[in-house]
Amino acid sequence: MRKTPLALVAVAAVTLSLAACSSSQPSAGASASGGASAAASGSSTFDPSTVAKDDTIAALLPDKVKSTGTLVVGSDTSYAPAEYLGEDGTTPIGYDVDLAKAIAGVLGLKAKVQSADFTGIIPAIGSKYDVGISSFTINADREKQVNMIEYFNAGEAFAVPKGNPGNIATTGAPDNVCGKTVGVQTGTVEDDELAGAVTKACTDAGKPAPSPLRYTAQSDVTTALVGGKADVMFADSPIIAYAIAQTNGKLEQLGGVFESAPQGIVVSKNDQALTTAIQKAVQKLIDDGTYGKILAAWGNTAGAVTTAQLNPSVS
Repeated sequence: MRKTPLALVAVAAVTLSLAACSSSQPSAGASASGGASAAASGSSTFDPSTVAKDDTIAALLPDKVKSTGTLVVGSDTSYAPAEYLGEDGTTPIGYDVDLAKAIAGVLGLKAKVQSADFTGIIPAIGSKYDVGISSFTINADREKQVNMIEYFNAGEAFAVPKGNPGNIATTGAPDNVCGKTVGVQTGTVEDDELAGAVTKACTDAGKPAPSPLRYTAQSDVTTALVGGKADVMFADSPIIAYAIAQTNGKLEQLGGVFESAPQGIVVSKNDQALTTAIQKAVQKLIDDGTYGKILAAWGNTAGAVTTAQLNPSVS
């Protein structure tokens, strides 16, 4: 999508301009930032050859996938440290990418992670992509469209320029951004909440609604915040922590982490065989410790789950 990693593009753009993404889990954000330096260099990239094929699980694959030898994964590679492009500008890296490689290894396949617009992944599942692994928050609307296999847990958080020049309240409640320009990635849960519940909370309280500043790439949201186009940024907590680390002190988290929710791997509802194979592969990786090693390498162990649940009950 571009010449250098999106997170680094954000930093570079800001540097040049200055010179000329309800239960509080603060530890999740802290751990995410801890993996930033390794993630930035791509040194945490996973070696899929360390994962042995499980013949029993691989036998569950539908022939149309098995015959290709490849698991095609749709991913919006602008969401560091979950999925983004390495220093060569073309190689997807991140903990979601490493998990995709490990899943493929269990199934005796090679993972082919393809960069995609976030909003275009779910509609293309089962046709262009076998699965989608792109920090998809599991919610009822998405579960109506696709199968979702739980594999991670993340909260939401806000970030502001260092020193909070907009004097935004640090309560952590969504309605503290009433009347503010809020940077958000198009199609995310945060985008939906900003347009829905957050705006309603503001107007119900007689306060002005927030003004969304939407971008298709999360890195552009970060750039807009550091460059002063947005007052605050709204994203998943690991992404907020990573953006703070990568902008070298130009940003800070506003309040705590809230609204913790599961994230899921997306598979077509019309392909139960592939769904079952993916679910069992993820559970095997959890049970044998590979999953935990991947998250540890990227500083995100606080988001770990113990069960790869299919279509968990969510609101």
